[in-house]
Amino acid sequence: MLINLTKVTALTATITTITATTAMALPSDAKKPIKLSADRATYKESTGVTTYSGNVIISQGTLKINADSITLNLSKKRSINTAIAKGHPARMEQVITAAKGKAKGQANSIEYNNITGILTLTGNAKLTQNGASFAGNKIRYSLKEGDVEALGGKKQRVELIFPPNELSNPTSVK
Repeated sequence: MLINLTKVTALTATITTITATTAMALPSDAKKPIKLSADRATYKESTGVTTYSGNVIISQGTLKINADSITLNLSKKRSINTAIAKGHPARMEQVITAAKGKAKGQANSIEYNNITGILTLTGNAKLTQNGASFAGNKIRYSLKEGDVEALGGKKQRVELIFPPNELSNPTSVK
């Protein structure tokens, strides 16, 4: 029973570490300027849709996003309702804390809904941090609740990999 409890504890710690990515990012990141580069940018006043395409790179502090295209849907007050990054794959990375290191995510589509606080990675989705990873066809993460849902697809099952820790090493138990 101790082994099973230890594995559950390790699994829970791993899931918590991976999914705390955006909510626990370096506080200094939000104070840094946002830098954006792309081959093309368009804005439609009537719809509030801004599209960046062609090797899009966005950075703010330790946050980096690379995609083929990024579409921002803005509210009437010009705040972001949703942001969708698409690529083969679209990639994001951010240093969470000095101790937790860098978290990385990739998928064919990465969508952030600012209204619901849900980050959705779709199509060959993967989140990694400190040797631990979630992979599946779709991964949904609620930044407000901390909940994660990973879904498989027709040809892809959900996969979770977590490294051993001191709790699961019998020689470290005293």
